Amino acid sequence: VQLQASGGGLVQPGGSLRLSCAASGNIASFNGMGWYRQAPGKPRELVASITSGGSTDFADSVKGRFSISRDNAKNTAYLQMDSLKPEDTGVYYCAAGHQTYDFWGQGTLVTVSS
Repeated sequence: VQLQASGGGLVQPGGSLRLSCAASGNIASFNGMGWYRQAPGKPRELVASITSGGSTDFADSVKGRFSISRDNAKNTAYLQMDSLKPEDTGVYYCAAGHQTYDFWGQGTLVTVSS
């Protein structure tokens, strides 16, 4: 399975972006899908995740601002990012798997700056 992340770009603080993660195969079989980000000079961190049952989890830094969803019919997962802050800047990666994240997308750059 290949994952293709898209939707990144330059946005002003307070703005919104929606990232998409399109899979080449059936995502319904994946127990979990997640979005990671890597800011310059920092380790990659898990931002949001969603299980096959629809349970979600978020990093404290994005709670209340980000939401995650998955559309199994379209084999696509989404990350809706609202009230963006400069510290949200980074490369965002989508991942999917069963017990672990076995499949990774190539990353999409999000820059939050005025």
